[in-house]
Amino acid sequence: MVLYPSIVAAKNFSQVDVFSQIPFQGNPVAVVFDADDLPDDQLAAFARWTNLSETTFLLPPTQPKADYRLRIFTPGGELPFAGHPTLGSCHAWLSSGNVPQAASTIVQECGAGLVRIRNDAGRLAFAAPPLRRTGPLEQETLQRAVRSLGIAPAQVLDQQWVDNGPGWFGLLLDSAASVLAVRPDFAAMRGMKIGLIGPHPAGSTADYEVRAFVPDLGVNEDPVTGSLNAGLAQWLIGAGAAPDSYTVRQGTVLGRDGRVHIDRVGADIWIGGNTTTCVAGTVSF
Repeated sequence: MVLYPSIVAAKNFSQVDVFSQIPFQGNPVAVVFDADDLPDDQLAAFARWTNLSETTFLLPPTQPKADYRLRIFTPGGELPFAGHPTLGSCHAWLSSGNVPQAASTIVQECGAGLVRIRNDAGRLAFAAPPLRRTGPLEQETLQRAVRSLGIAPAQVLDQQWVDNGPGWFGLLLDSAASVLAVRPDFAAMRGMKIGLIGPHPAGSTADYEVRAFVPDLGVNEDPVTGSLNAGLAQWLIGAGAAPDSYTVRQGTVLGRDGRVHIDRVGADIWIGGNTTTCVAGTVSF
């Protein structure tokens, strides 16, 4: 006779596609509601089981200005902040009938602090959080990254740490075609979280192509990445190397068609995209 463990909790659950107007073409995030009574080992186990780049858990806030608290897990561990889980979880929270304290802004509490989210006619956008680390890469790190990507050093026009929690650094390549042509050596990439960005030709459907590599988190390539795009935008707009508003395409090599919308408004840089619930139901713990 096989004995099965008892179900101790059934939670509402959504899987939300983020950064695409077309369902199943963006980046999915699994969202579990009312997770404050679940232990950390169950959160981590469920994130490994979904095998998505991120799984999130909604909890009551601990700070008075926050509307909800969010914990974010990859298959490899917990993150203080991530972008597409922020938008997807906010979409799920709003879709379940919740109302923010302020009419124009939703405030998310997470490991990186308070993150503001705005709703622009159904398209959600978060204000890029402060960078934890900036400045040029160490020469050895840059050389390792270039070797792991299999590119020529001359293809790298610029580079910088753009870490807002996950540990990103960014490389600006000479073109979107160069970004798309990269075939990484993920074993050689261990210990690094690399973001690539390169410009598309004028008249293209997007201004830049982005790719994100995070093998240490159990995700070799992330389909569409809000946190990386936030860091890249802060770097490139701040340096005058990118316009105040632009559009990114990401996920192309993985058969996705993600679109990330970047806008600087005053002192804030907003990272936006469409969100769609694709799965809704309950999950048993």
